[in-house]
Amino acid sequence: MAAMDAEFLSNGTVWLSPPTVDDIDAITACCQEPSIGRWTTMPVPYHRADAEKFLYDIVAPGWAGGRPTWALRRAANGPVIGMIGLGTIAGRRDPGAAEIGFWLAAAARGQGLMTQGVDMVCEVAFAPTGLSLERVEWRAMIGNQASAAVARRAFFRFEGLLRGGVVQRGVRRDCWIASRLPTDPRTPDPDWPESV
Repeated sequence: MAAMDAEFLSNGTVWLSPPTVDDIDAITACCQEPSIGRWTTMPVPYHRADAEKFLYDIVAPGWAGGRPTWALRRAANGPVIGMIGLGTIAGRRDPGAAEIGFWLAAAARGQGLMTQGVDMVCEVAFAPTGLSLERVEWRAMIGNQASAAVARRAFFRFEGLLRGGVVQRGVRRDCWIASRLPTDPRTPDPDWPESV
C-alpha cells in the first residue's frame, strides 16, 4: 500500500490528527486508566517509554506504510483524549483490509466522540482518495461492551466469535469480530446479539 500523508480530520466536534512527540505525556497519562490496559494489548503498567515506543515504532512507520494512527481531540490543538489506528490484521497479508483499534480516556466516554471518530476513519479508509480499503475489521475481547457499542453505532456488521482470536500479553483470549465494508448501509446492524 502506498504511503499516506498525514490526514487531519474533523466534523466540528471531534478532531483527528497524527499524534506527535508533544503528545507523549498526555498519552502516558491517559493510558494509566485501568480499563484501557484491561481491554487492549498495550503494556501494563504503561510508562512514558511505552508512549515513545508507540510513536516511533508504530505511528511513524504506520503512516509511511498506509496504516495510520490518529489522536482524537476535542479541538484542533487540544490534548489527546483517545487514539484510533488502522493496522495490519494479525496473521494475514491483505492490503485491502485493516483492523481498527481504539481507546478513549475515561472522562471523555459516553458522549459519542469515539463513534464519530471511528466513522470518520472508516470513511477515509474506504475513500478512493484515502486508503481505498475494501474491509475494516473490528475485534474486541469478550466482555468489552464499550468497544462493541462503538462498533455497532459506527455501522459495523457483527460476524461472530473467534476462539483464541486475540493474544494479550502472552495469553490467548476469545474475541468478538465485526466488519464494515464500503458497500454497507450507514444504518445500525440489527443482527448484533443482545449479549454483545
